[in-house]
Amino acid sequence: MSRLNVNPTRIQLKTLKQRLSIAQKGHKMLKDKTDELIRRYSILVKKNFALREEMQNKFITLLNDFTFAKSFMFKNEILQTFLVLNNSFTIESSYNSILNIQVPSLNIQKKYDSQLTYGNVLPYSYIDTNPRFDNLVKKVNELFPELINLCQIEKTCQILASEIEKSKRRVNALEFVLIPQFVETIKYISMKIDENERVSKVRMLKVKSIIESKK
Repeated sequence: MSRLNVNPTRIQLKTLKQRLSIAQKGHKMLKDKTDELIRRYSILVKKNFALREEMQNKFITLLNDFTFAKSFMFKNEILQTFLVLNNSFTIESSYNSILNIQVPSLNIQKKYDSQLTYGNVLPYSYIDTNPRFDNLVKKVNELFPELINLCQIEKTCQILASEIEKSKRRVNALEFVLIPQFVETIKYISMKIDENERVSKVRMLKVKSIIESKK
């Protein structure tokens, strides 16, 4: 492991020991944060897979219902029915914090046409439609909030995955590059200082012996 290019002095030794202590504390904090992010990410990923599978099954059911329902209706009747369904949605976006990481939070606010009656009653005549088509429309309205929730969880998983990757790179940089460099440099400086002290001690002893011999 390469060491840092510094002068082997006591001041540098003290500074490097302080930096090593800070790096070790930072490494521990980052590793703990990464482990907690991975734990929360794993929970969200399992939830995401379950919701995605559930949504896929619901979409397959809706497509089958629509295929069956439209076989009993004319194309114009289907188009006119969908034109009546003009309810709108407003999505309010905000942010939640997961370990100081901002993730999206989506809330759906429904807006209905004041001239239409909503609830369990659909805003069109049931004469030209069949019950399976009516149930299809209700299921579609119920499915939209679940779809928004799935989008929110998937985006949160993407953000957490990116942060986990960054944290892992920082942890690895501290663990395998910076901290070993500090340790190697501290060891080198300590050896140099000990060597200089031994040389100085030998020199002093030699000077002392020369002075005593002259006396």
